Amino acid sequence: MTSNNSLSFGFIVGTASLAFVVSQLDVSIVNIALPQIEKSFSAGVSALQWIVDAYTIAFAVFMLSAGGMSDLLGSKRIFQLGLFIFGLASLGCGLSWSPVSLIGFRVLQGIGSAVMIPSSLSILNHNFSHQPNDRARAVALWTAAGGVSIAAGPILGGLLIHISNWRMIFFVNLPFCLAGTLCSFRLTTNGRQSNKGFDLPGQFTWMLALTALIASIIEWHHLGPKHPLIYGGLIFSTIALIIFLQIERKAKAPILPLDLFKKSNFNFLVGLGMLLNGAYYGTIFVLSLYLQQVLHYSSLNAGMAFLPLTAGFIISNLISSKVMAKFGTRVPILIGVSIFVAGFIMLLIAKDNTPYWQLFIPFLTIPLGMGLAVPAMTTGILSTVDKTRSGIASAVLNTTRQAAGAVGVAVFGAMTNGGTGAIVHAITISAIISAGGLLIYGILICKYLKAA
Repeated sequence: MTSNNSLSFGFIVGTASLAFVVSQLDVSIVNIALPQIEKSFSAGVSALQWIVDAYTIAFAVFMLSAGGMSDLLGSKRIFQLGLFIFGLASLGCGLSWSPVSLIGFRVLQGIGSAVMIPSSLSILNHNFSHQPNDRARAVALWTAAGGVSIAAGPILGGLLIHISNWRMIFFVNLPFCLAGTLCSFRLTTNGRQSNKGFDLPGQFTWMLALTALIASIIEWHHLGPKHPLIYGGLIFSTIALIIFLQIERKAKAPILPLDLFKKSNFNFLVGLGMLLNGAYYGTIFVLSLYLQQVLHYSSLNAGMAFLPLTAGFIISNLISSKVMAKFGTRVPILIGVSIFVAGFIMLLIAKDNTPYWQLFIPFLTIPLGMGLAVPAMTTGILSTVDKTRSGIASAVLNTTRQAAGAVGVAVFGAMTNGGTGAIVHAITISAIISAGGLLIYGILICKYLKAA
């Protein structure tokens, strides 16, 4: 590895974090624009779900390959490629002329994110691999940047829609991508593994398995479980997943090295990431509709209503690194999960006329818990692998998180069909599922997760 000793800690972390900022921004900023997009294109709930999930599906589908590419070809050039694809796709989204064209460019955005996220985390791991405290602090700041951007997405989206229109939420990515690209030229190329080729059969079957699963869930409400496209899609997804695992066992350069799952900590942390993202992404989708269609907030007011989420992520992400430095990764994970569960329990107060001051507390508590747990979870994942495999390890974590997020939007979003009453009911059910699932998982973590 060529060292970046001449570059400051802040410059390296800041450059790498720009990728996470734009990728997470586009997870949430779109939610606040859904009613405007619906009116612009006369789109239904199913189309809105696809506009959100097309991004996360592509993100999840291609990230495994991107993680391997980062390790094989060098994180710097893959990072730059991802920024270019994401910027080009953002321009396309802003110029889209129909729901189908917007969904298509959202797919391209997801590919761009998939390419740049593992490489950005790999850049941090390479630069600070011999400095555990600096690595933990760098990962915490990187995660904080993403956490703040995903929470700030609705706020920024509301402001942009207020002064312009929904297309501006995509154009805003362009200066970030340009800044990240220019700054990245100062980074030196990181070490690579020997190139054993790419696992194209594995990539193809993984894409089929995940896409069929999400598509079946999204269309479930409209077609019904007895429709051949629904149960056929679920069966096809299961078969494709089984074939994918068989391919990975025999592949010379698998996109998903199954030996990573021999470590219990790796498995527990990946599972935690899936539950956190599934609950958060799905619930934010529902809450965006709730604020605007049930409580009748304007796009600007709905965006500002999410301000506590930004504050919660900022506070907890910064605290997380200090807690990790003193107690390791296990303690902040357990505390974060507990706070996260409490936030969803408090969300049960949401009704068709709930005043905002009552929503403020769960809106603040949920990101406090997530922001405390995620940096420790990410640092724990990196500590289970050699630095030369940091790209693929981070890709596995973020792939499973994005896949779970897409499932969360599909499942919870399907519950909103049927008017304002259905949206309120969806919040209640999503809160119960999220709190219950994380509570059970937290108990398992207490018992089985090893201290790190």
